[in-house]
This record gives sequence, structure tokens and C-alpha cells, in this order.
Amino acid sequence: MPISESPPNALALSGRPGTLRAFVPDPLPPELDAASFVRLTDALVRAERALGLLEGSARRLANPHILIGPFARKEAIRSSGIEDTFADIEEVVRVEADLDRHTRRNDAVEVRNYVRALEQGLRSDLPISQRLIRELHCTLLTETRGANRDPGNYRRSQNFIGGGGAVRFVPPPANRVPDLMSDLERFVHDTRIELPQLIRIALTHYQFETIHPFQDGNGRVGRLLITLQLCDGARLTKPLVYVSGHFEKHRAEYYDRLLAVSMVGDWVGWILFFLEAIESTCRDALRRSDDLLQLQQEYHARVRVPRASALLPKIIDQLFVQQWLTVSVVSRECGITPPAATGLIRKLEAVDIIREVTGARYGQTWFAPGVIDIIRREYDDVPPA
Repeated sequence: MPISESPPNALALSGRPGTLRAFVPDPLPPELDAASFVRLTDALVRAERALGLLEGSARRLANPHILIGPFARKEAIRSSGIEDTFADIEEVVRVEADLDRHTRRNDAVEVRNYVRALEQGLRSDLPISQRLIRELHCTLLTETRGANRDPGNYRRSQNFIGGGGAVRFVPPPANRVPDLMSDLERFVHDTRIELPQLIRIALTHYQFETIHPFQDGNGRVGRLLITLQLCDGARLTKPLVYVSGHFEKHRAEYYDRLLAVSMVGDWVGWILFFLEAIESTCRDALRRSDDLLQLQQEYHARVRVPRASALLPKIIDQLFVQQWLTVSVVSRECGITPPAATGLIRKLEAVDIIREVTGARYGQTWFAPGVIDIIRREYDDVPPA
């Protein structure tokens, strides 16, 4: 970034005179005038309405976990794809099932780690905080190419954002990161600041990505925090909204909108883009939910025969949560012996609900291809909510 193109709040980097300047964002919130809120109103109403429809649909489910697992894996794949880390859902499932241990690709492990970090964040008793963020970052980088990038610790050196040898943006100097993250944590929990929750989340995401506190994994952590904030702010009771799919489809605009805030203070443009992502993601989630629920009902019908075990629907529902099973998994989850578990698995295999993927005689693993196909599915023309 040449000095002539530097945004306000730019600091000259030591040892790089006349070449690059680091950008230090002001504490949140920015000053948004009445005209700005008028421009945001329609998009905010649409996003809130879409969230309400999705939340209402989730509350009617007897077991919403049949949606949470597939949605989390879809988010992990799309968020990682923004960082040019590409893995198919079946690759991720194979890693989760501990298959191909010696030949699996790093990309699939990174996506698996995203799912683990998301589940960790949702289970944690910690509020959204620096401690939680560092813990999630550590989980993301375990056993991956980023394992040597100081997982769980803020960076101690300057980083640069760009590609192909060109620097597009320079985050704050490393010595400013702890204070900036402390300011961000205070903003997230400051109830004296009266802002719609979705706008607060949009501001938080911009600030985190601009600070870029870690050597690696900043984008994935930042997008993961969006889901945690949606649940933390009581906008959703279940984690069903993941915006990375929209960000990936519009990746250039995603980066441009973030940069425009730093360069020219275009907060409204970024917030509008973010609210559009929320609305679009909710519509996608509603349609994917319908497809998953329809498949669940179809699978239950296939095993609804005279003298069928009452455990079969339970195993089917578990396939929506995890997408793979083994004899030991079924034995443990259902509290039955391995021979009994094997018998139930054979019944599911006979009605084409699962298929064995190892080709082995012992230590077999079965996948749920129908569920995997819906996770993989893309919806191009989702009707408005």
C-alpha cells in the first residue's frame, strides 16, 4: 500500500520508510448518523425477518441437532474455501471417522478443525472473550500447516494482507494488538451502546479482521465468531446461520467492503453487505432444512416395518448429526452389544440408507450418502423469505 493511498489512522512501519503504513482502527462503535440508519433500515428489517423465520422453524423441531451437524460442516467447508483451503464433505467425514490417516490432505484436516472449534465455542461456558478466541484459534491450527504459527497467541510481528506479491492492506503493528483486542472485547459486551445486534456483529467482524491478531487463521476465527455472537445475543437458540457461503460466493466484494471501511469510512456499504449475507444465508438454511427433514422422514419410513427395532430411527437421526458410523459407535450410543449393533447396521444398509466405505472385512465404517449430498448441494435461486 503506497503512502499516497494510505487511509487515515495509518502508521509508518519502522524500517520501511516511504513504502508501507499500518492501519490502526478507532475503537468501536463508529459515529453513524441518522441518514446512515435510514439507509440500513430496509436491509435490517429483511435480515431480522429471515432470522425470525429460521428461528421459528428450528423451535418446531423435536431434534434440531439433525440440522446443526450438517450446517456446521457446510460452514466449515465454505469458510475454509475463502482462504483457498478446499475439501469435499466426504473428505471431511473420512477425517472425522479417522480414515486415511496416512494419506489425508491437510485441507480436510483444517476443515475438520473448524467444525471442532465451532462445537467448542458453542459448548464453552466462557463468554465471547480474548481467552475464548485464543482457545478457538489453537483448536483451528492443531495438526495443520498453521501448527508452527504460534496457535493461541497473538502475533509478535507485522503481517500483511494481499496476494501475488502485492500488499493490499497492512494491519496494526503487533504491539498494538493486545490493547485493540481488549477494546473489541469491551465493545462486544457493552450494553450501554444501543445498537441492533446484527449491526453490532457486523462492526465486530470488521474490527477483528482489521486487527488481524494472529499470524494465521484470522479469517476463519472471525467468521466463526459471527455464529457465536448470533447465539450469544439470543438472536438464535440454535447455531443454524453461517454466512461464509455468501462471503465465498461474493469473495471479491467481501474483501472490498472490508477494505472500504478502512480506506474511506464506508461503514454503511459494509453493513448492507453483511445484512444481505444474513438474509441470503437464512433463506439457504430454510431450504436446506426442508430437504434434510424430508430425507429424515423418508429414512424413518424405510425402517417402519413390523417388528422393527425402535433403535433404528435413533441411529438414523445420529447419521444427520455425524454422517458416519461404526459398530462401536452404534454399540456405545444405543447401549447394545456389538453383534446387535452389527445387525441394526445391516438393516440400514439393506434399505440404502448407509454404505460401507472401507472395503475392509474388519473395522468397517459406513457413510450416509443422502445426507452428505444435501450438505454438498448448492442452491442458486433461493426464493425470498
